Amino acid sequence: MTITRQDTVAARALRGLEDGRASVRLRAALAAGATPDARYVDRLVERCAIEPDFFVRDMLTWALTRQPVSTTLPRLVREVRSERAQARSQALHTLSKIGDRRAWPAITRRLLCDTDREVARSAWRAAVVLVPEGEESALAAALATRLGRGERETRLSLSRALVALGDVILPVLRSAAAAPDPQVRVHALATERLLHDPDTGFECAIEEAKRVVALGGAGPEGG
Repeated sequence: MTITRQDTVAARALRGLEDGRASVRLRAALAAGATPDARYVDRLVERCAIEPDFFVRDMLTWALTRQPVSTTLPRLVREVRSERAQARSQALHTLSKIGDRRAWPAITRRLLCDTDREVARSAWRAAVVLVPEGEESALAAALATRLGRGERETRLSLSRALVALGDVILPVLRSAAAAPDPQVRVHALATERLLHDPDTGFECAIEEAKRVVALGGAGPEGG
């Protein structure tokens, strides 16, 4: 059996992914992306689920985007059902980077409402990239159920996801702007402001929305 240079490179990269040093794992992930090979896919996905270093995780995702989609897509779709939150989050993140809409059925309501905030945020980002034409309004309605929840970064992520869908979000935002919960109203109004004026900072949009709600208003439709 002849061992090729690619075999040698692959073996070294696969060993490197298990090294205790983040710098070595980073170089191994870089090598896996620079020399695409379907043999890397399972190990890269497995490593994403447990990798503690942010920069290594980022490189692992890049390496996966470089592999054959026919191999990566089914593996990542399975991974979004993992019991490990980091596995779900990283798989969703990678699917958003690959951008192949065949993965859309994997973006379930359960993921969009995941109790782990990183998973939910990754699901929102993936959803707006993968949503098929004609499904944007339904996705906007699903995302709008999360308005007013979580801390600042979670709310900002949701607003960005909604704004990425464009004007189709206006009906659900205006409905939410009349909700009983003032937190929901504020978040909805702030998101609409960001849609109309992308240069507005999130904090400014939130503060303006709070003033509107405090005065009993509901934004453009609530007078």
